[in-house]
Amino acid sequence: MNLTEMRALLAKRDIQLTKSLGQNFLHDGNQLRRIADKADISAADKILEIGPGLGPLTELLLEKAGAVLAVELDARLVDFLRERFSDPKFELLHADALGFLKREPRDWRDWKLVANLPYSVASPILVELAAGERAPKMIVVTLQLEVAQRLMAPTDDDHYGILTLLVQLDFEPRGLFKIPPGCFFPAPDVDSACVTLVRREHPLLPEGLRGTFRKIVKRAFSQRRKMMLKLLKAEWPKEKLEAAFAELSISPMERAEKLSLEQFVALAKILTAEN
Repeated sequence: MNLTEMRALLAKRDIQLTKSLGQNFLHDGNQLRRIADKADISAADKILEIGPGLGPLTELLLEKAGAVLAVELDARLVDFLRERFSDPKFELLHADALGFLKREPRDWRDWKLVANLPYSVASPILVELAAGERAPKMIVVTLQLEVAQRLMAPTDDDHYGILTLLVQLDFEPRGLFKIPPGCFFPAPDVDSACVTLVRREHPLLPEGLRGTFRKIVKRAFSQRRKMMLKLLKAEWPKEKLEAAFAELSISPMERAEKLSLEQFVALAKILTAEN
């Protein structure tokens, strides 16, 4: 579906796209194929697509995958998608994706998430879906460039922070490519990028320690310019923190962005054991 076809279809059905829903539809065929190719889809794969819009990516997914589950919030688009796709491999849910993921905690371990995510809810969707033992085996998503950079960020990078650590705890970043605004309709005011994330073969933390990890990360980055030790004292006794920092050879003067994922993981293990 090229831009001309997309415009004509929206006009014919009198659909005005809604900015609050993050409705910037990717129409460039080359970029859509690049996204599908990054997901390395076979007939054995089950694909979750969030925000299919008019279905240009859905069409490519159905050509290769064994099953596609799409979640769309806009009732007008749901009606169109049901008319467009009669493939028995295709399942469509009319739902708010974030609410659906929270309400129905399915086991996504055998699934891949491949989607052009609505920018307004992309981060909370990824945090909800990518955390824990039920996370999908691969994530290939288009996002606002700034969010994509956070997902990919190494330690001590300007984009390194809470989102980086919450997602990279379970996923290894495998690459990013930019997508120009002109590839979307309407063209967004921000740059975009597609990222590829692959679930770690061996979890870095058991399920029981994840709450501590999240608490440490969120508190440590609550005020980026402050020393991490001082911020964590709101949650743990000073003596325990100082002992943990000393064991891991972390300076008590260090700020959160200087600590690696592995150091945050180790800190979560020590503080949990000492509690």
